[in-house]
Amino acid sequence: MDLPCKLRDDGLDLYVRLTPKSLKDELGGVEASADGKIYARARVRAVPEKGAANVALEKLLAKTLKVPVSNVNLVAGSTARLKTVRIQGDAQDLQQKLKQALSE
Repeated sequence: MDLPCKLRDDGLDLYVRLTPKSLKDELGGVEASADGKIYARARVRAVPEKGAANVALEKLLAKTLKVPVSNVNLVAGSTARLKTVRIQGDAQDLQQKLKQALSE
């Protein structure tokens, strides 16, 4: 499975399609956009007001990948569904955890 991320020296950039106001917080699956770029699907219960959904996404990713919330930062797409999230840590370890989380 291709992963929707780009490896960096200090971690990885994860490309996410976020759906707010969901029934539960979850990360799962990969989908392609019309231009062929792939994204991880994420759902959060938070509403998309005042950054609440973005904060919920950062917490969800931190919990899923077992890293501190301070290591997870939204770097692009703060008001869009398609987002880029930078996750700091060991890139190979994060990639393995991400692969496992997206395949569940």
